[in-house]
Amino acid sequence: MKVLVIGSGGREHALVWKIMQSPKVSQIYCAPGNAGISKLAQCIDIDADCIEKLVDFAQEEKIYLTVVGPELALSKGIVNEFNRKGLRIFGPSKKATEIESSKVFSKYLMKKFNIPTANYEVFQNSEKAFDYIKQQNFPLVIKADGLAAGKGVFIVRNLVQTRDTLDALMNENKFGEAGRQVVIEEFLEGEEVSILAFCDGKTVIPMVSSQDHKKIFDNDQGPNTGGMGAYSPVPFYLDEFKKRVLEEILKPTVEGLQSEGREYKGVLYAGLVLTKEGPKVLEFNARFGDPETQVILPRLKTDLIDILNAVIEETLHKINIEWEDNAAVCVVLASGGYPGKYQKGKVISGLEGLEKMKDIIVFHAGTKLQDGEIVTSGGRVLGITAWDETISKAKERAYKGVKEIYFEDMYYRKDIADKGIKEKNK
Repeated sequence: MKVLVIGSGGREHALVWKIMQSPKVSQIYCAPGNAGISKLAQCIDIDADCIEKLVDFAQEEKIYLTVVGPELALSKGIVNEFNRKGLRIFGPSKKATEIESSKVFSKYLMKKFNIPTANYEVFQNSEKAFDYIKQQNFPLVIKADGLAAGKGVFIVRNLVQTRDTLDALMNENKFGEAGRQVVIEEFLEGEEVSILAFCDGKTVIPMVSSQDHKKIFDNDQGPNTGGMGAYSPVPFYLDEFKKRVLEEILKPTVEGLQSEGREYKGVLYAGLVLTKEGPKVLEFNARFGDPETQVILPRLKTDLIDILNAVIEETLHKINIEWEDNAAVCVVLASGGYPGKYQKGKVISGLEGLEKMKDIIVFHAGTKLQDGEIVTSGGRVLGITAWDETISKAKERAYKGVKEIYFEDMYYRKDIADKGIKEKNK
């Protein structure tokens, strides 16, 4: 079968890499792809949100299955359009994707169906929002309603930070329409964990746990990014949490969406905080996480194509999804200056040496081919992912791989997976 993967980041590279392992797949395309993906798949020069062109390509090439990576394409209704043309596609509909594309809708859904989350208020006016915050206790969380590439969440600890954040979102339009209205939430104390689940509208099967590292600097300092690294599994995500998350969060969310006329088929990503009262939802995403996918898929034993087809055909209950009993760690190498301004076009060296190392892979994110060389073309450039028996060994292997790579102004966190290792060593 022919498969088309949509997107150009590390998540899509991981998807292409895993899909390629299926004996059922004869050819993989990726639109638009990147320099690393081009070694595994035929990259097509169509942007991920150019839905009409992607439909035409899928029809012309007789693509059997299309897999959507980024949220923007989903929020624009790519699944609806493919389905309308009778094309097989993996991902939720436009209405179902609103669980990610609108924080306001997501909070409304959680409140209506008693899904544990932070207390909140919604505002369309910055002055009213500021007046409300003046009556609250810090810290608080301010979220842009719409999509902001993982950078639309701000923790504020005083009124100066509050004013600056509200101005940037609502008055200076830092994120355009996404900041037209904001959600203001109580700050939840506890460790964060990402739980992704396959859903076919009825059956919900969680994947192995992972933890993202959102902040740019070590010890979770600095502004939010799209994610600076991840590891799996999360030692403090105990069996008691697993049961509660499935029964109190994942299943009620899918059932709630169904009752709202928004059948959910695809990957549902729950960003959770493990509070003293139990797991609570920070946010939902409507797709594979990035960089979580880079540590989850290397641990998957079951043929990914079989799972994706079961979701589309609503036969997920018939599949036994198996996982490796190991650990994986991903360290993101970023351009200096990210998540702010950064330069592109820096030549990347050392990739060949890393290819010879065992149980390690480089997932490309912001890269492209230029004059025969692989150069940087984004904020997050590469994800160095390694796997081993334990988190500690996987981390050691990943950072050994990091040392092989160089590009000018390269930046990465030195503490990826440390929380997991400390918990394991208790």
